[in-house]
Amino acid sequence: MSAHQHAEGHLPHEPEKATLEGRNKILGFWIFLGAETVLFGTLFSAFIALRHQVLDGPHPSHLFELPMIFAATMILLTSSLMSVFAVQAMHNNKVKAMIGWLLVTILLGLAFLGLEITEFNTYVSEGHNMKTSAFSSSFYTLVGFHGAHVAFGVLWIGLLITQIFKKGLTVVTAPKIYLSAIYWHFIDVVWVFIFTVVYLMGKVG
Repeated sequence: MSAHQHAEGHLPHEPEKATLEGRNKILGFWIFLGAETVLFGTLFSAFIALRHQVLDGPHPSHLFELPMIFAATMILLTSSLMSVFAVQAMHNNKVKAMIGWLLVTILLGLAFLGLEITEFNTYVSEGHNMKTSAFSSSFYTLVGFHGAHVAFGVLWIGLLITQIFKKGLTVVTAPKIYLSAIYWHFIDVVWVFIFTVVYLMGKVG
């Protein structure tokens, strides 16, 4: 059955895998995430190597405030669950519910970014900016690069919602929703490593 026939009729249970094009997109996206993993691995390695090079700047054990970081972590993990619900709604052909869960995902992503911006502003006011030390440079590069991924994910999901309103849920748009959920899970997993390696290890020295 062609993509056009699927789009006009009842969608299969997993519309993102209903066509060869959709399956190829998923495979290609996993390859892309593999490259992203290598890139983040490089940034983590640089941070670990430089995390004690603070010069005259504040030490991470005195800098980080775990309650706010923990709140941001819970927000991002909850947003990942919302994207799971969105995919489940898509599989059940519940378009309105899917859009609703995606909107909640976006709102939680924005809340996470708001906390991260607040965190960065606080650190800068305490003398911890990009040029303070090797530690600060590696910190802002790693955490900021992840934040940029969150911002991109928010924008991507927002554009997909607009596309769903215009074109509906089809075997062409379904893979995009599915891939955005995979991407969102990926940046959540990366954040768990950041929370552990940057903040928890930084707090205990």
